[in-house]
Amino acid sequence: MFAKPIINDFSFNSEIVGILDYDELRFEVFRERFPKHHHVQSYQEHQFEKMIQETNPDVIIVAGRDDTHAKYIISALEHNLDVISEKPMATRGSDCRAIIEAEKKSKGKVTVTFNYRYTPVHTKIKELILDGKIGRVTSIDLNWYLDTHHGSSYFKRWNRNRDLSGGLSIHKSTHHFDLVNWWIDQVPEEVFAYGALNYYGSEGELNPSKKDHRHCGTCLETEDCEYYSRWNNRLKRAKVEDEHLVMLEGKQGNFPYSEYRPDQCIFDSEINIEDTYTATVKYKEGALLSYSVNFSLPYEGYRLAINGTKGRIETLEYHAPKRAPFPTPVQTIDYYPLFGSKEIIHVVHREGGHGGGDPLLLEDLFLGERQNKPYQRLSGARDGAYSVAVGEAVWKSAHKNRPITIEEVLSKEKASVRHE
Repeated sequence: MFAKPIINDFSFNSEIVGILDYDELRFEVFRERFPKHHHVQSYQEHQFEKMIQETNPDVIIVAGRDDTHAKYIISALEHNLDVISEKPMATRGSDCRAIIEAEKKSKGKVTVTFNYRYTPVHTKIKELILDGKIGRVTSIDLNWYLDTHHGSSYFKRWNRNRDLSGGLSIHKSTHHFDLVNWWIDQVPEEVFAYGALNYYGSEGELNPSKKDHRHCGTCLETEDCEYYSRWNNRLKRAKVEDEHLVMLEGKQGNFPYSEYRPDQCIFDSEINIEDTYTATVKYKEGALLSYSVNFSLPYEGYRLAINGTKGRIETLEYHAPKRAPFPTPVQTIDYYPLFGSKEIIHVVHREGGHGGGDPLLLEDLFLGERQNKPYQRLSGARDGAYSVAVGEAVWKSAHKNRPITIEEVLSKEKASVRHE
């Protein structure tokens, strides 16, 4: 996402001066993939201060595992450095509060890479709302679907552990909550939600047998596993493209990582997160969001409706049309004025990851955001915090069976960061 574009597109104004990770094998893979970055100095996870002193950077890009984000963001801000962080900005609301407080004391600023804002359809929806097409936003219905290929991937990796990812209402749904927050420009106030683990974990109905510590690459029960059989033929030659799962040839079989494999069994008993959520979010300015997400469905995409005092916007997207077992139409936006005829809006689609959003996001990150837009697309620490806070409120509400306020999640008294 960053190393390749810096070489190919932004080398005239940017260069990587240091890389830091706990896994030294990743450094080898990095240099093999990007020979032009071979000279870049590498540092172990405890050598952040040394890296700063020796490389004198302008910006820190935080793209490690979710639970590591907060400590590196805050450390960078303490050095008055700008930060580009992958979403989610942190895995807990209290860490988000600590980041905001650190940013207030720093000359640096935080940018969170919410690339969904840059998808052309999403940008057009923002413009329709700003133009007053639907008036004051009153309610939003957003139903997100992940298919059995993409959805199951989160349960094969570290995301399955809430301590590492915050759960999928944070790791994944922050994308969705940020989109809604950005579209309607309102502040989330309170959440009530339900959640469940319906498909994965040891009690999953399609679990071939209740055994832990299996891996897809070596499992003897793959022919009895409908999740595996759906996407792999018996000779294991089927390759299903997924931009979220790039398997590289490495020195540890097919996985270039030490002591970690991203093909863990989706039916392990250690899985402690949910795969299904429904939630209602109340906004301070009056809007109500009805949200659901399911991580094991026949096709991938979302259905959206935004209602206002003057009309309604609808859109349906099939995110992975090549994997859908039926023909899928090109995404359009349907606009229904409160009094008048329906309009179908065709949006120019772009090439690139996340619906063409990734290239546009990279341009804003490395060239600066264009000033001729009536709205801002780059996300800051406040945006990152609200998206995480809603996500944390979702799973906490589901566990505690009561409404959770955003103020409760972002409480100053709870603000703390795990330092190793």
